[in-house]
Amino acid sequence: MLYVERNEQGEIVSVRREDGNTPDFEAKQALDEEILDFLCKNSAEDSIFRLLDATDLGIIRVLEDLIDLLVSKNLIMFSELPVQAQKKLRSRQHMREQIAGGSLIISDEDIL
Repeated sequence: MLYVERNEQGEIVSVRREDGNTPDFEAKQALDEEILDFLCKNSAEDSIFRLLDATDLGIIRVLEDLIDLLVSKNLIMFSELPVQAQKKLRSRQHMREQIAGGSLIISDEDIL
């Protein structure tokens, strides 16, 4: 979630990650069209890269869930994925299981 500040004309004048605990900031989704327009008009390329970075975690989870769905429906075989992708997916799945099971302590053997 990002927070925008507007001028008297209703135009976005700043975008922040935190609301600053004031009612002056409006919550917006990271991929909101107004935010993208503001960044394209008023910022350098690295602002757009930062926005992409901010949305990467959500996309990663979507891709993991999509792969799980395709495997469970036998549309793809997990073993068909590149070996490095298999390792990374297994590692992330194991970490999520550790968190869900209440065991936040991960030993060296648990990390691939």
